[in-house]
Amino acid sequence: MHSATKIVLGTVGTVAAGAAGLAYARWEAQRYTLRRATVAALPAGQAPLSILHLSDLHLVPGQLGKQAWVRSLRDLQPDAVIATGDFMSHQDAVPHVLDTLEPLFDLPGAFVLGSNDYYAPRMINPAKYFAGPSQLEPRRPMLPWNDLVDGLVDGGWTHLDNTRATLVIAGRCVDLRGVDDPHISRDRYGAIAGAFDPTADLRLGVTHAPYLRVLDGMAIDGADLVLAGHTHGGQLRIPGIGALVTNCDIDRARARGLSAHRALGSRHTAALHVSAGLGTSPFAPFRFACPPEATILTLTPRA
Repeated sequence: MHSATKIVLGTVGTVAAGAAGLAYARWEAQRYTLRRATVAALPAGQAPLSILHLSDLHLVPGQLGKQAWVRSLRDLQPDAVIATGDFMSHQDAVPHVLDTLEPLFDLPGAFVLGSNDYYAPRMINPAKYFAGPSQLEPRRPMLPWNDLVDGLVDGGWTHLDNTRATLVIAGRCVDLRGVDDPHISRDRYGAIAGAFDPTADLRLGVTHAPYLRVLDGMAIDGADLVLAGHTHGGQLRIPGIGALVTNCDIDRARARGLSAHRALGSRHTAALHVSAGLGTSPFAPFRFACPPEATILTLTPRA
């Protein structure tokens, strides 16, 4: 075989493999997956408590499959819902978000916002993610985030906007605190810092992006569990290696799933759950070895 023919065949094979990989990654981005995890976070002797953790829907009009899948999660009968931001990625998405979540509004719930709830997405060079956390493009148009907040609050959920709150979930007292998105420097944890209520049955921290400054503060103050999203689990993972980026300052090993967090010099360890989320940017609708997910967290008594 002539060398020129080999080069042509090799090029064709490479292009075909690349096209197949993109097609698979596009398919996987719509393979919605329910994950389950168990966390020992309750006082001894209590019955288990289930929390549905939703994150990073990045909803745009027309995503009927995603909407139907999220609506079906009500059938799981969780005790509460915590949503960690980036609900939308389109100017007209608010009514679609609220319609999607409406079946869950009869449950106790709380939420924070992410950067993509404030600013419309734009095409960026994917290579920038390997240089560190992405920076906010100041010319991105604002989204109607106030309408989103109003709709979620009208549905009965609590907005944890640099705020403390208390919820009663299945007869248990839950001391919550949450921050606005650290990824765009809207977090003000110092304004709500201080020890969690020691008499609460559960001490819960909520943030969109799991930046260490927020995780440290919540862990030092005695959080039993911190919930976050933002990372998309890396979005494109390499089997055996995992996430290549986190788009924040958390380590790659904790870009998805359940882990532990202890601040330097602190004796308290908080459980940390980072959701890989349910969506992608509309300009990069691909996932690889990291299907979109929601998680049922079953909280059990500590030993």
